[in-house]
Amino acid sequence: MAGTGCSTQVQLMAFIAFLFAVFAPGSSTTQVPLLMWSIEGLPPLAPPAAGHITSIGQLKGYVSSAFGSGSHTVLLFLQDKLSKDDFTVFGGVFGNKQDSAFQNLEAAMESSSSSVVLPALEWSGSTAMLTLLQEKLGVSPLLIDADTLSHLSLNTSGSNLLLINLPYCTGSHKSCKEVLKSNDEIIGNVQGIMKAKNVPYTAIYTGLQPSRVISEPSISSQPVGRTLLQASLNDVNPPIMFNVSGSPCIMLWAQNLSVSITSSPAWIDLAEQTPDLTGSRCNNSSSLLILSYSSGFNLSFAMSQQFYSASARNWFTLDSVQLQYEGQTASYIGSRSIYAPVEYSYHCQSVSSFQDALLVPSNTTENTSHWRLNFVDFQIQGFSLQNGTNFSYASDCAGFFTPGIWMGLLTSLLMLLILIYGLHMILQLNTMDRFDDPKGPSISVPQTE
Repeated sequence: MAGTGCSTQVQLMAFIAFLFAVFAPGSSTTQVPLLMWSIEGLPPLAPPAAGHITSIGQLKGYVSSAFGSGSHTVLLFLQDKLSKDDFTVFGGVFGNKQDSAFQNLEAAMESSSSSVVLPALEWSGSTAMLTLLQEKLGVSPLLIDADTLSHLSLNTSGSNLLLINLPYCTGSHKSCKEVLKSNDEIIGNVQGIMKAKNVPYTAIYTGLQPSRVISEPSISSQPVGRTLLQASLNDVNPPIMFNVSGSPCIMLWAQNLSVSITSSPAWIDLAEQTPDLTGSRCNNSSSLLILSYSSGFNLSFAMSQQFYSASARNWFTLDSVQLQYEGQTASYIGSRSIYAPVEYSYHCQSVSSFQDALLVPSNTTENTSHWRLNFVDFQIQGFSLQNGTNFSYASDCAGFFTPGIWMGLLTSLLMLLILIYGLHMILQLNTMDRFDDPKGPSISVPQTE
């Protein structure tokens, strides 16, 4: 869609994404958005219909009309991953423009003489866009950054294709919003340099691949009539096992082993990585499980068991959990809340160090005070593993009687006692069985009666 009112177009991308989800036919929705703006002018383009996916052939036709004759300088901002959801979530499209991660991009779209927004461009490969521009401009791309561009002398008599690679938040310690804001600053710096050089240009912002892919089965492929549906089961990773003499000694499983080492929580799920168990050990009285990851994180779980005469049985406790990264260590005490009979395993849906904390920070320093742990669907056993590769019966952190259940039971019991007392008082009421006759003698009631 061409025109100067491009901030409205960026704001409508969230609504376009919603319409696409409603009206798009069932297929593999693999697409990336594309934004194009120019200070030279672009050919007009009719707004795409709701849910329409622009094909590569349609894009080729439009690029041919835009760069058909003359020399052009094209800035291609190619981000590792990009989807419409990135604009919806981080674009400040609901009136909160100060919180937008694309302020420079929106300003460029508003100030340009013409612009084009394609919310859904068919994705056919990571090099499709670059190859298309090379073919139409007849030049090879030049990989640059803002510093290189400031010292680069551009020949405006011929076409130029300048490639600026932008990262995405996958595998980064920064949050997605911080990465996108940093990319937006790069876009603003590059445009400022081009403006200072007084070089007319056309800029394109798109992604190498989509950051979010939603696969939907085709409606035509679904059987007609009633069918029995079965939920698909996700692949479940096996538990982490430390073996001694060929037999498991310590077992741990969690859906997520998330850690955060920044003040603004940017979670890193260690459950997706394969750990090294070097340094782990176990015996009849204590167990230590050490998980060393290639990303530099180390997690250690220290457990011990002890006989308690009050219950006449042995119990094991998770004494401490340590997180190590880049030479710094944060310790958390779990023995107050994480315990189970030694013959059982321990299970809890959520084990964290910050909200309803079962892991209490112990010796954190100023640098590690904001470190956080969050284990989801956590289960561990450090003793009496007699079921081979299976956990023993789990002692769950959620009790059978929750505070809400106790409150309901006590309230119901109190109301029942009040009802019984009221019925008892009513049954104790005595009615008169003698009445005074005015024609006869008066009734004499003895004091003893």
